[in-house]
Amino acid sequence: MKTLVTGAAGFIGFHLSRRLLAMGHEVVGLDIVNDYYSVEIKHARLDLLKAEPTFTFAQIDMADTVAMATLFAEHGFTHVVNLAAQAGVRYSIENPRAYIDSNIVGFLNILEGCRHNKVGHLTYASSSSVYGMNTTMPLSVHDNVDHPMSLYAATKKSNELMAHTYSHLYGLPTTGLRFFTVYGPWGRPDMALFLFTRAILEGRPIDVFNHGRMQRDFTYVDDIAEGVIRTLDRPAEADPSFDPLAPHPGHSRAPYRVFNIGNQGPVLLMDFIAAIEDAVGIKAQKNLLPMQPGDVPATYADVSELTEWTGFMPGTPIGEGVARFVRWYRDYYQV
Repeated sequence: MKTLVTGAAGFIGFHLSRRLLAMGHEVVGLDIVNDYYSVEIKHARLDLLKAEPTFTFAQIDMADTVAMATLFAEHGFTHVVNLAAQAGVRYSIENPRAYIDSNIVGFLNILEGCRHNKVGHLTYASSSSVYGMNTTMPLSVHDNVDHPMSLYAATKKSNELMAHTYSHLYGLPTTGLRFFTVYGPWGRPDMALFLFTRAILEGRPIDVFNHGRMQRDFTYVDDIAEGVIRTLDRPAEADPSFDPLAPHPGHSRAPYRVFNIGNQGPVLLMDFIAAIEDAVGIKAQKNLLPMQPGDVPATYADVSELTEWTGFMPGTPIGEGVARFVRWYRDYYQV
């Protein structure tokens, strides 16, 4: 395979690229390397990828239509994995235009590149945030996702709709993956695990939203990478049993699928913090706060359709995954 991985300098894109390279595939990694969070860690990830002879880096803004068309025309990708996006629920309230440029305009350029260059399969990151106001657990791809609670979530729902259109009009196989709270080594510095670990080690209090009553389906990054590879290897197919009078939101008469990737078990935020305390060996000072705008109280993934399609089910225990992150953090920052 010759695979384009967008967001290759990012957390998940880095891990996926390393896995694909280790499997012997050729990878072109695209990233704008913006300063939404520290560019230092992005460059450190890229340095490891650039050491591989079958990796090529392209620093391009996905919203640049001409540059994206040129990239696709020059490389002849067999597969594309779109992981690049402006991330963050809370930041989408402060800077909504960044989400339209990256997550909508950029995704359109990905779809157009795939369409005009006969890409065999597009796999792209959606998000558990698309479930919005849904309260029935576990969250299933059978559920309606028409009530997002942030612009970030709305752009991810839009990606799914745009992908379906291209699957229907042009026969492009597309697979959307709704990630559930990804964590692990080389994680984003703006995410809870990173923030909490740093604060605890520095003796500072941590901000605990919703007074610690939040629940998240924390999913270890290696499980995410494995799920992406499993779906990448099996392109979406049309569902001949699809009934437009009783439509399944994750299936279609077009070659289109949507799956959840989560650890299938919600973890209380307080229990997550306890796992960090155990790994670090220090008790946290907690600053209990109300829930933030755009957040949801709980996420919990039903991954049965992913397992049926690929034979894979995420399952890294939270204590094990957190301990791996803390070991990486201590080594990377020499703490």
